[in-house]
Amino acid sequence: MKSKYSYIWPTVIALALAIGILIGGKLHFNDTPEKLFTTNSKKDKLNRLIDYIDYEYVDDINTDSIVDVTVNNILDKLDPHSVYIPKEEMKKVAENMKGDFVGIGVNFYMYKDTIAVIRTVENGPSYLKGLQAGDRILVADTDTLFGKNMPNSSIVEKLKGKEGSKVNLNIFRKKDNRKFNVSIKRDLIPIKSVEAYYMLTPDMGYIKLNRFAESSYKEFKVALSTLQNQGARKLTLDLRDNPGGYLGIAEEIADEFLPDKKLILFTKNKNGKINKSFATKKGDFEDKPVYVLINERSASASEIIAGSLQDNDIGTIIGRRSFGKGLVQREMDLGDGSAVRLTISRYYTPTGRSIQKDYKNGNKDYYEKFTNRYHNGELLSVDSIKVADSLKFTTPKGKVVYGGGGIIPDVFVPIGSNEMETIESIESLGLISRFVFEHLDEDRNRYSYLSKNDFIYNFKVDDILFGKFIKYAEGITVIRNLNLAYYDLEDQIKLYIKASLAEQLYDPNIYAKIKNESDAMLQKVLELDNPKIHKRIKE
Repeated sequence: MKSKYSYIWPTVIALALAIGILIGGKLHFNDTPEKLFTTNSKKDKLNRLIDYIDYEYVDDINTDSIVDVTVNNILDKLDPHSVYIPKEEMKKVAENMKGDFVGIGVNFYMYKDTIAVIRTVENGPSYLKGLQAGDRILVADTDTLFGKNMPNSSIVEKLKGKEGSKVNLNIFRKKDNRKFNVSIKRDLIPIKSVEAYYMLTPDMGYIKLNRFAESSYKEFKVALSTLQNQGARKLTLDLRDNPGGYLGIAEEIADEFLPDKKLILFTKNKNGKINKSFATKKGDFEDKPVYVLINERSASASEIIAGSLQDNDIGTIIGRRSFGKGLVQREMDLGDGSAVRLTISRYYTPTGRSIQKDYKNGNKDYYEKFTNRYHNGELLSVDSIKVADSLKFTTPKGKVVYGGGGIIPDVFVPIGSNEMETIESIESLGLISRFVFEHLDEDRNRYSYLSKNDFIYNFKVDDILFGKFIKYAEGITVIRNLNLAYYDLEDQIKLYIKASLAEQLYDPNIYAKIKNESDAMLQKVLELDNPKIHKRIKE
């Protein structure tokens, strides 16, 4: 009999997927825009129809919206990853892929109709001006920033601006019960791709990469160098839930692990032209043990790294079958501030396999294939993964790998129980983080006596705080309707509360370190890396 979570969890992961998998790599066309977009009868027909509607139709019609619908309908006939980006979304998309934006450097909640600072970006403008967690931002220049129903997008726009421009803020500091003014100069604020990095064991580093943006390789190099200086001779690269990004960035990161002249991947366009990408001599982590973590939401550039290492018999891929996106996109400007991200080629791993899953039956069927993985049992057992002998390939050392529909890991780790995955979803939606913020906001001095190490190794979430979380959760309709057995999940919930406390009190690295204590894939890494010690610890 299926538990009540069986019907909730596939919906949650499908929603997360739909949000995350629309990012592709960039390649360069040799053709000029003029050559690509010359006039022909098909384009004339569309132009004439729009003109007729503009000038002759009986009612006034917003033809911009008609064009948007038309573009989307055309792209829907192509593949699931060729997408239209309206001009109002382009700025946000560009910032996300560039890896920074101009602002004052704060993370905030809209709490009881007021902007409440969760934390400041280290060494950012607000940090350097002394803003603290819990501060309320009341006014920016002449704009009042408090009041019900003020959308986050409006607030963000008032705090952003040109690099070097100043904004005068009126701040209320709750813990001191005082107001004060501060002038802050806006600056570039990084959007981190490296979510966390720390030493997993005395000789193994851990890096969590959440996407492949322009800044990702530089961030990765800083993290890797720091860990090597701390003694890392092995590495765990966590690409779970990473939807991909720029192809070139994935190639650079893969190059860190691959010896000179090893094939990383090759691409093939509609004319059969093949472009091959090879590793260089610059890799800083060649000939060292590496573990790559993937899951069903690891896509595109994440699969390039996993596939290139697997096909070259380097490292160990751990987790569950990846998403299966083997198409390459290029972003093209449409002239009015909007753009289209169009699939221009397929990519293949070094053994020659395409990991793109079938999309001939349309987008709905394409994404349903993903949720079907839950129902057909492949997230629980590697034996449930369907493979075709016609897509069988062999690595140089004789390992059998398969194309079509994602990277199958070398070592399989099943998904957690429905209840555990539901708690994970609640945590990923930020509900535990918000509870922790409200808890800290009651008295921010209650943890001031704890050093970072004291908190990591000695602090435990007590039953009183756990009980407060249950009461908080029961006050949220969507969670209350799940009828969670909180006490059956007590250890997991307490761990997530502690991790969220660490993030808001200290930094994201401590959050990851604490949260990963119960991580099944990381436990598998430790078991594979040193089975004797791991067995002794478990006993």
